[in-house]
Amino acid sequence: MAVNREGQRVPQVTFKLRKDHEWVHVSSDQIFSGRTVAVFSLPGAFTPTCSSAHVPRYNELAPLFKRNGVDAIVCISVNDAFVMNEWQRDQNADYVQFIPDGSGEFTRGMGMLVNKDDLGFGERSWRYSMLVKDGVIEKMFVEPNKPGDPYEVSDADTMLDFINPNAGRPLDVTLFTREGCPFCRRAKGLLHDRDIGFDEILLDGEVTRRSLRAVAGAETVPQVFINGRHIGGTEALERWLDERKAA
Repeated sequence: MAVNREGQRVPQVTFKLRKDHEWVHVSSDQIFSGRTVAVFSLPGAFTPTCSSAHVPRYNELAPLFKRNGVDAIVCISVNDAFVMNEWQRDQNADYVQFIPDGSGEFTRGMGMLVNKDDLGFGERSWRYSMLVKDGVIEKMFVEPNKPGDPYEVSDADTMLDFINPNAGRPLDVTLFTREGCPFCRRAKGLLHDRDIGFDEILLDGEVTRRSLRAVAGAETVPQVFINGRHIGGTEALERWLDERKAA
C-alpha cells in the first residue's frame, strides 16, 4: 500500500501536457525546483469526491495558500492530458495546475500506484497530498488503508492548517440578485471593495421570488447570506461589514 516519502525528492519524470492543441513536455524540475508546491493526487478525473470536494476546496483556498508562501497548487491524476484539461474547464479551477500522469510513472515513483480493477479503473493513484519545497517532500498526508476511497486527511484545509494553523478561512457569501438592480450593484461593490468573494444567484425563470421567500423570508433584492447566516439587504450588509471591521 501507499508509503510516506517525507524527506525524499519527488520522482524525476516528464509529464505530457496538452496546450493550444500542441504537446508540451514538462519535467518534475520545472514544476518543483526552487518553489513551494502543494500537491494533491486522486484516483480519477470527474469522479464524485474529487469533483465535489477535493478540487473545489483547493481552488477556493488558493489565495490563502499563496499568501502563506505556496507558489503553486498542483493536482496529479493518472489520466491523460485531454481528460485533465476538460476536467479543469468543467471545474472552473483556474488556481490549480492539472498535471496528467497518464502512464502512472510519477505515481509509481511515489509508491502510490494502486489497483482499481474492482471499479474498472485499472491502476490509479491512492489519494494523498504533500507539500514540496525545492523538489523535497516536507510533509505528506496519505489517506488511511481502508476499502473504497477514503477522504480524511488529504483535503485542502488539513494542508493549510499544517502550513499555518492561524491562516483563517474565507467567508462563504451568497447574494440573491436580479438584473438591473442598483442596490444589488452596491452590495456587490461593498464586497469587491473588501476583497470578499461571493456567489451570485440571479432571480430568473428557474430561481423565482417564491424561492427567495422560502430561504430568506423576503422578496426584495439583494438578500445576502454569510456563513449560513441571513444578513439581509444592502444596508444590513454595510452594517455587518462595519461591525466586522471594528471588531
